[in-house]
Amino acid sequence: MSAPAVELRRPEGRWHRHREMIWGTSVTVDVRAGEEGLPPEHAVQHALDVAVANMRWVDAVFSTYRPDSLVTALRSGLLDERRLSRWDAAQGAVLDVLQRCREGRQLTDGCFDPWAVRGGFDPSGYVTAWAAERIADDLVRAGCANVCVETGGDVVTRGSAGPGEPWTVGIRHPEDAGAVTWTVLPGDGAVSTSGTYERPAHIVDPRTGRPATGARSATVVGPDARLAGVLATALVVAGRDGARWLTGLDDWSAWVADPAPADTAWSVGRERHLAR
Repeated sequence: MSAPAVELRRPEGRWHRHREMIWGTSVTVDVRAGEEGLPPEHAVQHALDVAVANMRWVDAVFSTYRPDSLVTALRSGLLDERRLSRWDAAQGAVLDVLQRCREGRQLTDGCFDPWAVRGGFDPSGYVTAWAAERIADDLVRAGCANVCVETGGDVVTRGSAGPGEPWTVGIRHPEDAGAVTWTVLPGDGAVSTSGTYERPAHIVDPRTGRPATGARSATVVGPDARLAGVLATALVVAGRDGARWLTGLDDWSAWVADPAPADTAWSVGRERHLAR
């Protein structure tokens, strides 16, 4: 991978934004002032520097494109999962992701399955949400109480967008990038969207090995970015059959667009996520 392109914007007084090209996508980190204002300039910049270092660490460990990553070694057979150690930070992170992916596979009846892809185990769809949540929580611990981390189809929010202003996330129409079909208030939570409208074949139905056809797009809102990413991907595979996965989950909701040519959609979950 070539060196990431970095764009840093510092509007005066109220917020910081950092944009990093990594993981095959763009990661944007917003740090906003709340009622308490912002930490000192140097503290915010240090927290952002640490966040970028963590992004690069995640890429070095989990990238399926880097020949030197642990995930590439697992995929190629050069490394046996049974030889991974939790005493090593990178290997422990991979073990955690492997466990969570297996739990996601079981919860979704196999509709989320990072092992059922060409080339072997590919946790990329899970890791982006997992990493975004880690970065958001690290920033909060560093004193940045109001944070939004956006990466691809995953958004993680903490605190607020400003004094008295909740984070508001608009979900695009699967056939019209300029139209918003659903607007949500994730609070201290996450929004994850998966879809087939831009790259029709990139989500595979593990049950058939063919491109998923259960939905054009699926958005899941809840308190855990990792599970939101799992459910959003699985709902694109299962469509309406996947609604049962959310009925027993408190504080979760989903909005799903049915496959074309139907111009219909459905939702399930808590109304508190809807923007007023």
